[in-house]
Amino acid sequence: MPSTDHASSLGALARGRRPRAIGFLLSNVLPLVGVVALGWNAAALMTLYWFELGIASFWAVVRALFAGRPSEIERDALIAGPLAQRRVGLSIPRTGLRIRLSSLLVLPIVAPILAVVWLIVGGLTVGVVADGGLAPAALDTVTLAVLAVFAGEAGTTLVEYFGRGEYRDHSAQTAIRGVFARGAAIFLGALFTVTIVGAATLEGDAPIAALDPDAVGLPLLLGIVAVKAAFDLAGLYSDRLAAFDESSALDLGFSHEPPAPEPPDGAVAGPAETVRQPGRARLAGALTTPLGHPGLWYLAAAPALVAALFAIGGNWGTVAVLLAVAVAVPLCLAALDHELRYGLVSYRAGGDALVARDRLFGVALWRVEPWDETDLRVTRGRLDRRLGTETVVIELRDGEYRIPGIPDPEPVLSVFDRRAERPESATDG
Repeated sequence: MPSTDHASSLGALARGRRPRAIGFLLSNVLPLVGVVALGWNAAALMTLYWFELGIASFWAVVRALFAGRPSEIERDALIAGPLAQRRVGLSIPRTGLRIRLSSLLVLPIVAPILAVVWLIVGGLTVGVVADGGLAPAALDTVTLAVLAVFAGEAGTTLVEYFGRGEYRDHSAQTAIRGVFARGAAIFLGALFTVTIVGAATLEGDAPIAALDPDAVGLPLLLGIVAVKAAFDLAGLYSDRLAAFDESSALDLGFSHEPPAPEPPDGAVAGPAETVRQPGRARLAGALTTPLGHPGLWYLAAAPALVAALFAIGGNWGTVAVLLAVAVAVPLCLAALDHELRYGLVSYRAGGDALVARDRLFGVALWRVEPWDETDLRVTRGRLDRRLGTETVVIELRDGEYRIPGIPDPEPVLSVFDRRAERPESATDG
């Protein structure tokens, strides 16, 4: 008697992908029906694909907004770096969903990029092939197809991403990543179609308006639909590709684990002591932060340039205001970055770990236990020598943590069994 294990696993697999499979069928069977049965030309097909890209981008942004894991942002990034370390979010009542702070740092960059890409793709494809508009019959059927694709994408997002808890495994970056591959497939297919249409209809110096979308035959349109379906099929089975990537020695880029959703454990064994920067170190650190971020002064260029123009006209009051803005903006941003990075952080040194804790949101930022470090040293730069403070540098396998401007580093050093290096001639810090 044949085993039913394989059949049951296939059935579970099909049930697990059912909403996504329905979305896949809608976005690929509808173009096929339109081309074969409804007589769609290249313009109608490209119009549907263009709207599909916009729909996919919209729902990708929705998924990214409610992603359950923090986004990965470089710790050294100005303001965004220390903000992203704070694993906090706004809870949506009665849903279990949260809008993470790190997701809000990603979306203002990604959403405009997707919007610009969508407009550019439309201008280069639909704007060329469908320059004269669609026939009334084709317009009606394409509109219905667009609504069906929107409903399919909405169902996939609501049932699989939210209903089955997929959002718990995604950050804003991984939730939105798939739409770029999908957009690339649509764009390349559309660009290929435009090229073929142009080669078939334009002769000599004929204007672009002379393109005839009906010049592309059925076999080529079917080929475009098939290639697009192949890319979508790869996306449908992306989890299998990720599993293969994890099990193989090659890094194919399909497998990526976002950061853990919860902050590190903030508890330490007693006796514990809290260390933080004194006020003088916070003020001095804020004033010297622009030295480490020279790009801040580019922000001063615009008001300084406008001030120079007003100076030519002798409007010295406006010049003074603009110059004050040119100096204040970089300094304020630098002060905010320093406060988020060091000033609003306290360090809890206990018998079993050192924990950095954010005093603004009350969450742990990082935790280092004895022998997690690969090196431990104390430095005294020029600023430290002026303030009578020291900087502790804890090196790890994947980076380092710096605790600058503390009067007495001994509570921090006492956590570790390693003897700290104290170079006499240190000038960094």
